[in-house]
Amino acid sequence: MRKCKTASKLVGLLAGLCLFLPLAMIVQSRAENPVKKEPSSASTPTRKPAKNTKRNSRPVQNRPSAANAFNRLMKKPVSRANAKPADDGIHDPANRGTHSLQWPSEAFQDLPKTHDGNRIDWVKALDRGLIQPWIDLEDPKAEAFVMDLVIVREVKGSMPDVVYPHKQHTQWLECSNCHDGIFLPQKGANQISMAGILLGRQCGVCHGRVAFPVSDCRRCHSKPKSVEQLKALAKKSIWRAGDKGGTAAKGKKKSSKAK
Repeated sequence: MRKCKTASKLVGLLAGLCLFLPLAMIVQSRAENPVKKEPSSASTPTRKPAKNTKRNSRPVQNRPSAANAFNRLMKKPVSRANAKPADDGIHDPANRGTHSLQWPSEAFQDLPKTHDGNRIDWVKALDRGLIQPWIDLEDPKAEAFVMDLVIVREVKGSMPDVVYPHKQHTQWLECSNCHDGIFLPQKGANQISMAGILLGRQCGVCHGRVAFPVSDCRRCHSKPKSVEQLKALAKKSIWRAGDKGGTAAKGKKKSSKAK
């Protein structure tokens, strides 16, 4: 009887151990690797989907606008001014003949300098006889038809008027380069604007490509307004409220009469 009792006790202890050991292992694993609780939907606010407005419906474009794409003044130069042919962005550096070309800085060292374009004042170089451009490739003795005619275009505001000299242009080019494809040779027939020039039209067909860029305003706007013209502009200005002839003063007079 005693043997049976001891055997039953041993069986009970073994059964208890079999149940206890798995539970202890589970508790130990959870203590070592605690389970992260996911935030409930009630505690965390959810973002509402954006409304389909015009601003959100348009795709974001990082490229510049059409005006900036054609505006050569807003593009960074490929290389420094008068760089060696292999680094100027024009010649092929893989071509052996490129490295045998003369550097522009060496060829231009005796020419008059300026601050824009390729840093050479070609008009002064032509006037001083430092260069002699060919008018006709087939006839080196051909002479240019130089037209000494100056056109002054009045511009609005206090900006100096534009002076266009035909002489400096016809020393290089024939009349057919501009007339009638770009400009009509008739007074008042050409509507010229800075927007069109910056887009590569009108004067911008050459200036900024093969002639000096329009970054130096005074090279074209070279005729200042007279004192009388500036006084007349000041009287018309809306910022001169105290001026008797100003538009702002006239507006005050009308409002006082209405009262």
